Amino acid sequence: MKTPKRLEQALIKLYNAFHNNQLNPECCSACAVGNILDNHDSWKHLSDEHGSTELNYIGKVHQQLGRRFNGYTPLELLQIEKIFLEACGFIVPLCHYNPKPLNSTNKDMLFNGLCAVVDYLCELEGIYNVMDYSKIFEFENEDPVYQFEVIYQ
Repeated sequence: MKTPKRLEQALIKLYNAFHNNQLNPECCSACAVGNILDNHDSWKHLSDEHGSTELNYIGKVHQQLGRRFNGYTPLELLQIEKIFLEACGFIVPLCHYNPKPLNSTNKDMLFNGLCAVVDYLCELEGIYNVMDYSKIFEFENEDPVYQFEVIYQ
């Protein structure tokens, strides 16, 4: 199976951001969508609230014109961000009176957010979740369904 280009690029950017400690759910240029869009925060003008999936006037215009940002429509971008924030423990849309996690850059929390985003990105492409490792544990008649070559060094 060939990975679609926009998915591959998004996964590389999210992977690098995670491992380089450049992923921050509260920063529009360092969140999931900010990283997918090359650390630009211009996407925040598509909606009036961070974490909302409701397009504002500017977002609706871009959506109706068929505009894509690194392969993703405005609605897809807003949904990606909402999924990321919620999986990281935030209540969306973000605002000063909603509770939020104590440490918004906790690696475990960010990993949960990324897992949810990757699942959604794969769903957009119509492919199985590339992070789903459950298949390697499938068995039939007490034998593994999939065989792997184990190389000892």
